[in-house]
Amino acid sequence: MKIRILFCFLMCQIFLFGEDYNKVREEMVRYQLESRDIQNKTVLRAMKKVPRHRFVPDKQKHHAYDDRPLPIGYGQTISQPYIVAYMTQVIDPKPEYRVLEIGTGSGYQAAVLAEIVDSVFTIEIVKELADRARSNLEENGYSKVVVRHGDGYFGWESKAPFDAIVVTAAAEHIPPPLIKQLKPDGKMIIPVGSPFMIQSLMLVEKKGESVRTTSLFPVRFVPLTRETR
Repeated sequence: MKIRILFCFLMCQIFLFGEDYNKVREEMVRYQLESRDIQNKTVLRAMKKVPRHRFVPDKQKHHAYDDRPLPIGYGQTISQPYIVAYMTQVIDPKPEYRVLEIGTGSGYQAAVLAEIVDSVFTIEIVKELADRARSNLEENGYSKVVVRHGDGYFGWESKAPFDAIVVTAAAEHIPPPLIKQLKPDGKMIIPVGSPFMIQSLMLVEKKGESVRTTSLFPVRFVPLTRETR
């Protein structure tokens, strides 16, 4: 009898804890996204659905829905919810899209994309993070996200071309291989600038063979790490 009562108590606690996360996630969407300039209904729906607390380390779970980036180990971070939503909105994802992400991190941005598009390919240079992100994604039902450990500067040529590319680490310049792997009329969003300084979030639009870049606003991302050759 005591064991049964304890089990029911624990299940109630788990249920309430989960409900709290759902409520906090809805508040995040309302106050951090909708109240600013995130208006794309598809993006808002994805942000409301993806359980961000499952993509952060255990000791950061109580901060999972805060309006700030969080450390995920190995000198890397998970971007604040607003930045994830903004970058997703800028590429204007469609259900049929094939998207490349550079900088998998914990897998959260890939999960948001997977809620919207047909297929997501993501590259992470830190093997431990790539392995963890793969587990995070699989455990949360995002089986159509393909994770690869490698140098994202060169993109993923065998899976190209892509309708959109999302880069979640700051490069000192826009990598030519990524431009090449972008479809005509495709879009890429990427932070560009010196490491550990203020960078510029750039929108890259490919029109046929011509490329147009637009500076959106200042940001601060971890640097795009390269393989040592």
